[in-house]
Amino acid sequence: MEKLSVVYASALFDIALESASVDDFLEQAELLRDSLSDAQCQQILVHPHISAAEKQKFLKKIFAGRVHDDLLGFLFLTTEKNREAFIVPALTELIKRIKLYRETVTAIVQFADELDKTQVAKIKEVLSRKLNKKVEVSLKVDPSVIGGPYIYVDGYYLDWTVKKRLRDLTIHMKEGCNV
Repeated sequence: MEKLSVVYASALFDIALESASVDDFLEQAELLRDSLSDAQCQQILVHPHISAAEKQKFLKKIFAGRVHDDLLGFLFLTTEKNREAFIVPALTELIKRIKLYRETVTAIVQFADELDKTQVAKIKEVLSRKLNKKVEVSLKVDPSVIGGPYIYVDGYYLDWTVKKRLRDLTIHMKEGCNV
């Protein structure tokens, strides 16, 4: 399954380059991936008793005019060939390829509270400078971290959360008591 997803993503990436629509393809591929990952959409797409024509009508109704014709054509091709299960993995691979091409990485940033735009911009600026790449920030709020940042980007992570420090302190105290 993975191999065919890569083939589809490669073809879509080539089309994006040839048509000078890389940025549009990225935005639209993310929209498609996020929308079609929904459980209800997946049920419709992989349902064996819904015809390819009905699936295409469904996809056209939702995405026509919102996504590039070649992306819509990809959706139609996969439904025609009964390969709907490859759509989301192929789109995910396409997004990775475009971000790699644009030298863009996504940083997952987690804090206990919401950050304002200035704070997010500062994090983005520092990470961009350190990594020498464009950085997009995916901000997550998790009150259980209590305070401090957790940042995961490009295979590296930084965990300065109070939650982790308390966990480390607990482990250290238990080890100290066992001596």
